[in-house]
Amino acid sequence: MNTIAVKCLTCGAEVDIDEQTVTGEIVECQECGQEHEFQWVGGQPNLVFAPEVEEDWGE
Repeated sequence: MNTIAVKCLTCGAEVDIDEQTVTGEIVECQECGQEHEFQWVGGQPNLVFAPEVEEDWGE
């Protein structure tokens, strides 16, 4: 299993991501626990803050 190291947006630690991870998957920083959404942007790995989980109240 090959991994890619991308920096956490919160603490700056390296987040190891499997190279087969697809855009939209949620990955968690092993150091601080921050959840990120993984994206491939222009062939480069990128992290953005994961969206907050919201209740939909059945809608």
